[in-house]
Amino acid sequence: MSLVEIAPVVRGAYLARYGVPVLVTPLAEVPTQSASTLDPLAEVPTESASTLDPLAEVPTESASKPQKVSTPADLPQVLADADLPLPGTVAVEVDGQTYRFSARTLGDLTPLPGARTAEARSAASRSAVVAGKVAVVTGGAQGFGAEIVHGLIDSGAFVYIADLNGDGAAALAAELGDRAAAITVNVADEASVAAMAEQIAATTGGLDLVISNAGIVRAGGVLEQELSAFALTTDINYTAFFLVTKHLGRLLAAQHTAAPGWMSDIIQINSKSGLVGSNKNGAYAGSKFGGIGLVQSFALELVEHGVKVNAICPGNFYDGPLWSDPDKGLFVQYLRSGKVPGATTVDEVREFYEAKVPLRRGTTGADVMRAVYYIVEQAYETGQALPVTGGQVMLSS
Repeated sequence: MSLVEIAPVVRGAYLARYGVPVLVTPLAEVPTQSASTLDPLAEVPTESASTLDPLAEVPTESASKPQKVSTPADLPQVLADADLPLPGTVAVEVDGQTYRFSARTLGDLTPLPGARTAEARSAASRSAVVAGKVAVVTGGAQGFGAEIVHGLIDSGAFVYIADLNGDGAAALAAELGDRAAAITVNVADEASVAAMAEQIAATTGGLDLVISNAGIVRAGGVLEQELSAFALTTDINYTAFFLVTKHLGRLLAAQHTAAPGWMSDIIQINSKSGLVGSNKNGAYAGSKFGGIGLVQSFALELVEHGVKVNAICPGNFYDGPLWSDPDKGLFVQYLRSGKVPGATTVDEVREFYEAKVPLRRGTTGADVMRAVYYIVEQAYETGQALPVTGGQVMLSS
């Protein structure tokens, strides 16, 4: 049994016991390679231990004798009856191999019995629903992803910034401090996504919120677009969501075996183009329509594991690199492809799109964060696609 299977179950036991999110970090070598940028196995002087530092080690003397299990399937029940100090350490022995973990909360979260504690906190402030939780944001180094990362950090979460642009993710993590960690990942490559899941298990034990945000646009009409551009768009926007849900969903499901009352979330950042067609942008719209089909299907499947799966469909983030990059941005692409009749400049393309929005502006990171808070807080909704478009796209019966 590997760390990626054990750590989420250990974290789940803490979630069930205390009803607040925790960081569960390995304290000794385990029989799996992690390649964690945080090096969760590094010794840290106990004097530096802080509730804000998920890597600060608790003195190993506080660990109880290992909880022994005869089969991996027995682990959730054994942990349910175990002594699980918070903050503190716990050890489990599976198939003769001992695994030791430290457990702690972020910030000043007060451990109280029952999973309803987090719900009570959320009533005071919408953003409090993510306080102390562990989240991962794919495509988090720039654009909407970076906006979401900032929002989650500001709300008290611990955030993995997962991006193919490893240098950009590392730079943002360094800027944000101890509550952020960088992961270099190619979301369209299964081995890379599996390694990301293993790294998360080896660093915090599990997680509470997956935001599948990574995406690309390759504009072009169906009569001219190259198959390679169509296929790349499908790989990143559609297939990658399957891979992210598959591997990170396994962590959430394993965690749930020990914490059946703890709900977690997978949110796909979709698009208004997943709700209505997009002229000369069929590859993108098709991948996003397909993404909503996956959201609905995954929601039906993962509900038994305590996972809600929803989508947010933002309007256009005009100030981000997706639209405004001077070389590859959509304003430039749409100008070149002739998508806006009569437009001769990038400014004219922008004005054309802003005029389509009843609220006369593009979507911002704050708009998307309000939707994230709502989805996490709403315990009675799954399989939904929530428009955040300034009225540009309205739901109809």
